[in-house]
Amino acid sequence: MSEEKNRFEYQRPTDESVESIKKLRQACKDMNDLILAELPNTRERSLAITKLEESSMWMNKCVVFNQEEKKEDE
Repeated sequence: MSEEKNRFEYQRPTDESVESIKKLRQACKDMNDLILAELPNTRERSLAITKLEESSMWMNKCVVFNQEEKKEDE
C-alpha cells in the first residue's frame, strides 16, 4: 500500500476487485458453513467465526487498497 493513501478514506473497488472480493467472500461463507456443521456450539466455535469475519474484512481491505499497485506490477 502506498503511503499516500489514507487508511481511513473510502477506496472505491474496481470491477476486477469486486470479482476478487466475491470469490473471497464465498470462500469465507463456505468455511463458516463448515465450522457450523462440524464444531459444537462452544465459545471456541464463536471465536473461530469471529476471526473468520475479521479475516474477511482484512482481505477486502487488502484487495481494494492494493488494486492500483497490482495493476502497476503487471
